[in-house]
Amino acid sequence: MKLYFSTKQIPQLQHLPLTERLAAMQTAQKKLIGPEKLFLNVLKMLVVIPVFILIIQMATNWMAIFWALLVTLLYPLIVKPVQYAMCAKYIAQPIPRTEGDK
Repeated sequence: MKLYFSTKQIPQLQHLPLTERLAAMQTAQKKLIGPEKLFLNVLKMLVVIPVFILIIQMATNWMAIFWALLVTLLYPLIVKPVQYAMCAKYIAQPIPRTEGDK
């Protein structure tokens, strides 16, 4: 599985503007099968739960807030590439245009 850190890196979406890329990603995300959705949700929970644990620990350790912020900033670096890679296979290939097409 190739990881993509931006929708612009996905070959099927490179030629599209941002709004169309996001719409295509949303459509592809709706096509994910059950185990893929489950995997993504578990991955999200594995990133989010430590943030809340660190926030709870803030009552005894003020440095925990900095760790919580760090984990929160890492969320897009961990979850989004996996999400883009899983959705990329559900994005239709663009139809190549020939000179006769207008």
